[in-house]
Amino acid sequence: MKVRVLGCSGAIAKDCKTTSFLVDADVLIDAGTGVGDLTLTEMCAINHVFLTHSHLDHVAALPLMVDAVASQRTAPLKIYALAGTIAALKAHIFNNVIWPDFSVIPTVAAPFISFHEITVGETTLITGKTVEALPAVHTVPAVGYAVSAGGPCWVFTGDTERNPAFWQRLEQLDVAMLVIETAFSNREKDLARRSLHLSPVALAEELEGINPHKQFPIFITHTKPFETELIMDEIAEFDGALPAGRHVPHDIRWLKAGQAFEV
Repeated sequence: MKVRVLGCSGAIAKDCKTTSFLVDADVLIDAGTGVGDLTLTEMCAINHVFLTHSHLDHVAALPLMVDAVASQRTAPLKIYALAGTIAALKAHIFNNVIWPDFSVIPTVAAPFISFHEITVGETTLITGKTVEALPAVHTVPAVGYAVSAGGPCWVFTGDTERNPAFWQRLEQLDVAMLVIETAFSNREKDLARRSLHLSPVALAEELEGINPHKQFPIFITHTKPFETELIMDEIAEFDGALPAGRHVPHDIRWLKAGQAFEV
């Protein structure tokens, strides 16, 4: 299974694209602005989109991608998300005001997109891959995902703050790599907590919940462009923020758009 990072920034700027991951050629995890780097041929190959939540940085490219390739599709693009996320998309994007309602265009019987409701803990089988919806704690209904092609999982937290249920499930999974958000630096840790995002000090506390015998690389995503270097510097030093004798023994790296991983 190949995971390609299309976008992993918390906002836009030159070379900063928002969250989207392409799994093999046919599955998209979130549809942020990074989708715009795909060719039309690559967009046509995507048949399944799994959304973590409804915020714009995770769905902005979805209506535009559908429009770009709709004339070439022979079946609806399947969009999987929580009920609350689907309701938000229908009310605020595919509403014939912001964008056409592609769930009934060109016809109700043969639309360009179809919505498929998922629940936390549910596993969906897609072309030899399993996609499990993991718990997330955010300001709107949200999930993370664990994706596997029969071996260890690629795990993405989505946008989340402190999340005990996530770590409980992670303990049960065979994890190849973890992608976890850290949107704000410690100087904005109060804002991070109010907006239900992580800061390095909160990340350190969360990572303590990982069994020390489980070792896998951890990649940091969703950093704000102006704060990325500061966030990564604080993460590099955050063992010092923990009580004496406690540390986080993991390989932690900054995720970058354009990277690809074999899982």
